[in-house]
Amino acid sequence: MTRRSRLWRGAAVLFILFNVAGAAFAIGMGEPMHALTHAVLLTLGLGAYLTWRVARPSRREDVTPKLADERLDYLQRSVDAIALEVERIGEKQRFSDKLRGEQVDTLPPKKEQ
Repeated sequence: MTRRSRLWRGAAVLFILFNVAGAAFAIGMGEPMHALTHAVLLTLGLGAYLTWRVARPSRREDVTPKLADERLDYLQRSVDAIALEVERIGEKQRFSDKLRGEQVDTLPPKKEQ
């Protein structure tokens, strides 16, 4: 959890506690409209908190980009390794062709009978 979300969670808890205490105090003082105001604010605060909890992205989505990056890095290393092997095969083929060409040039001509 980030520091910013902890601060907002703390603010939400304080808001809810303040409104519960305010509603209780207003009921104790015999002020129904004042108590109703705190009850409405409490309901709005709880609704906002629950909406935030439901709407925020899950932790699995946070792991997915990291996993995708690891897979992409692995794929890149694999492609680089294949390219290196293909380069080696090409060098070997060129060397082999060069040796064959030199052997043909150095062989004595066949005698015709």
